[in-house]
Amino acid sequence: MLAAELIRRKREGGELTAEEIEFLVAGITDGSVSDAQVGALAMAIVWRGMTAAERIALTGAMTRSGDVLEWEGDRILDKHSTGGVGDKVSLLLAPIVAACGGSVPMISGRGLGHTGGTLDKLQSIPGYDVAPDNATLRAAVANAGCAIVGQTATLAPADRRLYAIRDATGTVESIPLIVASILSKKLAAGLSALVMDVKVGSGAFLPDRDSARELGRAIVDVAQGNGLPTSALLTDMDRVLGRTAGNAVEVRESIDHLTGAKSDARLREITLALSTELLRLGGIADADPAKALDEGSAAEHFARMVTELGGPSDLLERPDDHLPAAPFTVEAFPDQAGTLTGVDVRAVGVAIIGLGGGRARESDAIDHSVGLTDIAAPGERVGPGERPLARVHAADEDAAERAIAALRAASVIGDQPPEIPEPVLEVLR
Repeated sequence: MLAAELIRRKREGGELTAEEIEFLVAGITDGSVSDAQVGALAMAIVWRGMTAAERIALTGAMTRSGDVLEWEGDRILDKHSTGGVGDKVSLLLAPIVAACGGSVPMISGRGLGHTGGTLDKLQSIPGYDVAPDNATLRAAVANAGCAIVGQTATLAPADRRLYAIRDATGTVESIPLIVASILSKKLAAGLSALVMDVKVGSGAFLPDRDSARELGRAIVDVAQGNGLPTSALLTDMDRVLGRTAGNAVEVRESIDHLTGAKSDARLREITLALSTELLRLGGIADADPAKALDEGSAAEHFARMVTELGGPSDLLERPDDHLPAAPFTVEAFPDQAGTLTGVDVRAVGVAIIGLGGGRARESDAIDHSVGLTDIAAPGERVGPGERPLARVHAADEDAAERAIAALRAASVIGDQPPEIPEPVLEVLR
C-alpha cells in the first residue's frame, strides 16, 4: 500500500478499508508516514468526513497503536468531558464511583484553549504525581478505587502524534478525528464502560446543541462499535460550573463538596447524573452515588487516591495548609447593580488564562494559585452593595484589574431574571 494513494482516495471522497486505515495508523505511529502526509490525511478527513465503519476502524487502530491495559474484574469505569470552565466533575465522580464499587483508572488531560484541565488542577496538590509508573497506577486503583492521571507515552501513541500535527495544521475541528482521539485513549485504558459529558453553551467547544448532539452520538456509536458500552449526557455550559474556576480553587471547592462544607446544586446534579449513568453501564445500578457523597465514603476514597499518588495524607482536613494561595485578592463588581442575565463563559475562561491559570502556548507555566471564587450565577443580583461577579485571586493588582475588566465585559446585567436551562439537557444511549 502507498500512503499517498490512500490519502488521494480519501481526498476524492472515497472510503478506506479497515486494513488500509490500520496501515496508515501504523505509519503515523512509527514515522513511516511523514508529517506532511499526516497533515494531508487529516485535512482530507476534515473536508470529506468518514463513514461509520471508517470511524470505528480508525479508533480501533489508534487504540492498538500502543499498550492496552488489562485489569481484573469487569467494573473498570471512566468518564470524559469535552471541556468547560469550572468543570471539576472528575474530582468528585472518580471517588464517588469508587465508593460505589467501581474501579476508575481515569486518564485525563491538561487545559485546552479556554477550558481548564483536570491534571492542572491536581498538580496544585503538593506531591501529587500525575504521571506515575504502571505499578503505582495499579496500586492506586487497587487501594483507593480510583486514580486520576495523565496519558503515558505507551497509551495510544498514534493519537499523540496525530493530535500535534492536527493542532499545527488547523485540522482539530473534525468529529471523526475528535472521536478517535478521545476514545483511543479510553479504549487503551481497558475500560468496561464509559460515560461522556458533552458540554453545550458559550463555555463549550461546541456551543450549539445540534453540534454537541452530533458529537455525542458519534462517540456513543463508535465506542459501542469497538465493544465499549457508552452513554453521553449533554450538559449546560452557559454558566461556570460550580462557584470557582482555576486550579487550586477548584480543588478546594471539590473538597468542600466531598466533606459537606459547601455544595453547588448544579455541580452536584451533573456529577450525580453522570455517576448514576456510569454505574448503570457498569452493572452497579443498585448503588447510591448521593449516599456515597453525603456520608463521606467518596471523601475517603479521594483522600486515599491523593496519598497513593504522593500527595499529603491530611489534604481533606487541612486543605488551606497545602493548596497554594494567590497573594492578591479583590472582589469584581459590575459598574451598576442589576440581575446577571447572561455570561460569556468562554471569555471567563480566557480571563483565567490572562491571570496565569492556563496556557496561551503549550510551553507556558501555570500559576496554580490564581483563579475566581464566589462566582455569581445567572439570575442572581450583582453590583455594588450586593454580591460581586466574582472574587479574583491574582498574582498582583494589575493582573486583577485586567481580570475585573474581562469579567465586566463578559457579563450581561439587566432587570428581568433569565430563563435557566436544566443542568442535564439530554441523554444519548
